Amino acid sequence: MARIAVIGAGMGALTAAARLAVAGHRVAVYERTDTYGGALRRFEREGFSFDTGPGLLPLPAVYRDLFVKTGKEPLESCVELVQVDPSSRHVFADGTEVSLPNASRAGVVAALDEALGADAGKRWGDFLVRAREAWDRTRRPLLEEPLWPNWQVLAEREPYPSVPHKRLLRTRRAATLAEIGAWELRDSRLTALLESHALGHGLDPRVTPASAVVLPYMEHAFGTWYVRGGLRELARAVYERCLARKVEFHFGADVTGVLEKGGRAAGVELAGGSVAEADFVVAGVAPGVLDRLTGETPVRGEGEVRPQPAAASRLTVLLALRGARPEGTAHRTVVHARDRGAELDALFGTAARDPHPTVTVLRPDDPRLAPEEHESVTLTTVVPARLDRSGDDLTDHVITVAERAVPGLRDRLLWHEVRTPADVADATGAEGGAVPVPALAAAGGRLLHPSNSTRVPGLFTVGGWTHPGGGLPHAGMSGALVAGLIVEGPEFRGSQ
Repeated sequence: MARIAVIGAGMGALTAAARLAVAGHRVAVYERTDTYGGALRRFEREGFSFDTGPGLLPLPAVYRDLFVKTGKEPLESCVELVQVDPSSRHVFADGTEVSLPNASRAGVVAALDEALGADAGKRWGDFLVRAREAWDRTRRPLLEEPLWPNWQVLAEREPYPSVPHKRLLRTRRAATLAEIGAWELRDSRLTALLESHALGHGLDPRVTPASAVVLPYMEHAFGTWYVRGGLRELARAVYERCLARKVEFHFGADVTGVLEKGGRAAGVELAGGSVAEADFVVAGVAPGVLDRLTGETPVRGEGEVRPQPAAASRLTVLLALRGARPEGTAHRTVVHARDRGAELDALFGTAARDPHPTVTVLRPDDPRLAPEEHESVTLTTVVPARLDRSGDDLTDHVITVAERAVPGLRDRLLWHEVRTPADVADATGAEGGAVPVPALAAAGGRLLHPSNSTRVPGLFTVGGWTHPGGGLPHAGMSGALVAGLIVEGPEFRGSQ
């Protein structure tokens, strides 16, 4: 039985802690804030309740597997999972609207044909078939296995089977999402639908590799899910599973260093000078934080994947509305930017802020979230990391855009609260409130994440800033990988 110190109580760290504890190890979690869950926080006021982090759960099988492997009580007995249908409603720049059924290729094709015109659905359906090939080629190395030592193979090979595009005397294949939209989908609204999956992760579709097609494919194939009471309930359930497996938690415990003895990790140093010795250390923190904790010791070696700083964060606006949620309202509506170029230049270039950005509107059908005859609504838009703390001018723009999805919004508004990148930084410790992106193949490896193992024996990394990257499913997968590497050793090759 080994002693294991876990730094941070984000979702990756919690899943690793639960798996390691059930394997018979003594696990202690040290979290600098006063609660668990990382970005999965909750804000409550006057009977209203809001998720301030992710609001929907893709690929719930990751957490189902966690609960099966850590005890007899399944996930569904600890939280109420609801499949969201329609999966999403989209309001495009030209005013066209479409609602897409959850996990139904035939239903999506029919809906797109009806809303966007004949052949639109077929083009999207054919695209999903090709996206499945990319998923099949990358699923195991990017999600289920430790990062390959020869990771350059993933960096160089584009897994998406692009359709040849002939222009003048040259034949080319799409290498980015933007080129897939222009050459294969050939409709600005389908392009907006495709690119929104990358944009939601803070990725610029003009340079994001074609391999990112796995993002819309995951949603199409495995559906979109909501946890009744909000996704904070998922964090609660995982935390309680850790407690049931005798994981120790120390909140308000600021780790100031990783202790080393004999050239390997040997515990953690805490503010105030105390030390917690351990046989293994699992760090669920951002790369900059890890560098500070390890001081002079290099964590990554020559030829390894280096941490890539994320440039994007989130602005979240929480709305308390008078009046009940109208029957038949979509859970999620994406209001697309009126000027795609202006939005991308504002996010990823030096242009001024776009007053009409893409905004995601979440309106859960959940009476737990608001007083009777009232509604809780959450608005989210991608913003640059390190956005100023107030975000007041952008907040007004976001509310204005949301009125396209919520008629009469301002007349119903009782009050609103804003969560900026500074709040994300406070909750997660990530510099500037940056949000990590999922690992993706191709693009020279710039969207891969460092291995869960490090140059320091006994020190492992977990969570969105390490393989396989950002997102709730990916965090859970990283926890499974770290547990496997510690329990089985370097020969661990992932789930079979």
